[in-house]
Amino acid sequence: MKKILVIGGGAMGSAFTIPCLENKNVVTITEPYSKRFIKDLSSKKKFHSALKIKLPSKLKFRKFSSDLLEEKFDLLVIALSLPGIDFIAKKLRHKKIKTPVLVLTKGLKYISKDKKILTISENLIRNSGIKNVSVLKGPCLAKELARKNQTSVVIANKSINFAKKIGKRISTKYYLAEFSKDVIGVEVCSAIKNIYSMIIGAGQSLNASSNLFQKSILEMIFLTKFFKGKEETTLGLAGAGDLYVSAAGGRNSKMGSYLGKGYTFKIAKKKFMPNDTVEGEQLVREIAPFILKKIDKKKIPLMVNLFRAILNNKKLKFS
Repeated sequence: MKKILVIGGGAMGSAFTIPCLENKNVVTITEPYSKRFIKDLSSKKKFHSALKIKLPSKLKFRKFSSDLLEEKFDLLVIALSLPGIDFIAKKLRHKKIKTPVLVLTKGLKYISKDKKILTISENLIRNSGIKNVSVLKGPCLAKELARKNQTSVVIANKSINFAKKIGKRISTKYYLAEFSKDVIGVEVCSAIKNIYSMIIGAGQSLNASSNLFQKSILEMIFLTKFFKGKEETTLGLAGAGDLYVSAAGGRNSKMGSYLGKGYTFKIAKKKFMPNDTVEGEQLVREIAPFILKKIDKKKIPLMVNLFRAILNNKKLKFS
């Protein structure tokens, strides 16, 4: 029996606690800043307003504090938004915590001072000082996981044996884990698939979308290798697998469908998705300054066209 602390009470963090509890772990969840999720998790019923289910009664909720981070846990799981990574890194800095960390957050960070892009784990290690960081990515919709639909993910760590140890702690009959040493490739794929799912969503027919899917995979392979990841990772759960889920349904592909119909991003956002976070758009604004300067635009025409559509608020066109 292991003690697991999950930081982040949103849909994914809360759903993740379910297989962890079924694997006979003692699981504690905390939420740093969302009043909505703090209310959900601290209530007796533990009804999660995003997942629309009652969470297991064995799940423990604790108020977030620096002291909580210093308590003895066997695994620290970070399931915060991208801005939350910087927040938790500051909280962990100088605490000399030896607890291994598992990151569920997807994204990339552009460091303008250094003119380079960092993965989430690289940024966390850099700003917190923690060294043993694993990542978990793949085609996992939180609502489906919460309802115990069969889900497969990939856990990446430079030590494949350590990744397997984590997998043993959290896997169930419906929550299955594969393993990889390609941490960078797994993180790059899991981030940029949000951009390409928007592109695939722009196809106005199955024929058009399938063509965009194939071309998106080729660009993802190029970008993954550019950042020193492996081509095989792009074809795995973190790449093609996650891209399929995101393109089949989700906020990014939904926005892409409006762009494909001829709407500009600003009009589509205001008219159809005013209250939705579009992760692909956020990532575009984060990494475009680097991508447009450092990478041959002829190698990634789909991504470049989406950049122009969002950054310049132009209609999306594929030549």
